[in-house]
Amino acid sequence: MQVKLVDLSKTFLGNVIAVDKLNLTIADGEFIVFVGPSGCGKTTTLRMVAGLEQPDEGYIYIGEREVVNLAPKDRNLAMVFQNFSLFPSMNIYDNIAFPLQVLRWSKADIDKRVKEVAKLVGVENLLDRKARQVSGGQAQRVALARAMVRNPDVFLMDEPLSAIDAKVRVQLRTEIKQLHQETNITSIYVTHDQEEAMTLGDRIVVMDAGKIQQLGTPHQIFHKPQNIFVATFVGSPSMNIVDGRLSRDGDARWMVVAQDLNQPAPQRYIPNLSKVNVEGVKWGIRPEHIRLTKGPEENAVAARINVVEPLGSRDLLFVQVGNTTFKVMAEAEVEGSHKVGSDCYLCFPEDYVHLFDANSGEALN
Repeated sequence: MQVKLVDLSKTFLGNVIAVDKLNLTIADGEFIVFVGPSGCGKTTTLRMVAGLEQPDEGYIYIGEREVVNLAPKDRNLAMVFQNFSLFPSMNIYDNIAFPLQVLRWSKADIDKRVKEVAKLVGVENLLDRKARQVSGGQAQRVALARAMVRNPDVFLMDEPLSAIDAKVRVQLRTEIKQLHQETNITSIYVTHDQEEAMTLGDRIVVMDAGKIQQLGTPHQIFHKPQNIFVATFVGSPSMNIVDGRLSRDGDARWMVVAQDLNQPAPQRYIPNLSKVNVEGVKWGIRPEHIRLTKGPEENAVAARINVVEPLGSRDLLFVQVGNTTFKVMAEAEVEGSHKVGSDCYLCFPEDYVHLFDANSGEALN
């Protein structure tokens, strides 16, 4: 079922803007993820779709229906929260069956549907256990089953994995994606975990200060950030950012000049640089895109390794260039591949360099 949000706004306490004229269309069967820092408006948006918060302005369409004035029970949505919220005195079967019992389904239909969904989420062998007798990961699977049991038009998830330990979280993340591929239910997922967002979403909505900063596929969000906020929020470790200015001598090539950097502007930006009234720029590149060499190359800069953080197959290096520190993600071919205090050179492939307006923060391409 398609979901469409039109000029959706919500303010708390009279002047705290949680969501600011948000417009978004979610395709039928799409898995879309809202990500952003605490207070950015992602959960408030989800709660307005669910009917748990009333918008101050705007419209919410589920399919062809405008639902702002409909009660949550009349929207045919299912929601999974951060806390499992199972009934501890009931067994798993009754926890899953509860929404259908409220709707007065027949016992035979309830039994068939509960067993179908329990098998789908992998809890079919737990149906006789009490809710308090299952682990956190199992409890969240039960919560997913209870939400799915009545065939909702839209599936809403509000940080459902944040209270689960890391290993189980990774496993459940994969299962949620597989579950969506099998059911094809339109899904809206809220998280503050960018890795979770990149892994799950068909498209990602990056939010800050109640506004959409960028909407796109995981590849677009990572490789083509539209502004400084997206560039630095998405990616771990975050993008290296250097303050600089544009420089050009006659017909010579555009250069980005900074305190410890003098690099050619990437070719893809050249057509726009003559059109914009920008001198101050922010030059950026992700740690995994910097190339480390032992000898000088064209446009390479001399550097020294200050800190090495081993991360298994790769090392996170903190490398000093003059007074500027760059984060570099480098392959660790053998133990001790990178030594603190050793000299090296950094190369910045043009295809991976980003330029932003220093004032607006917007990408210059």
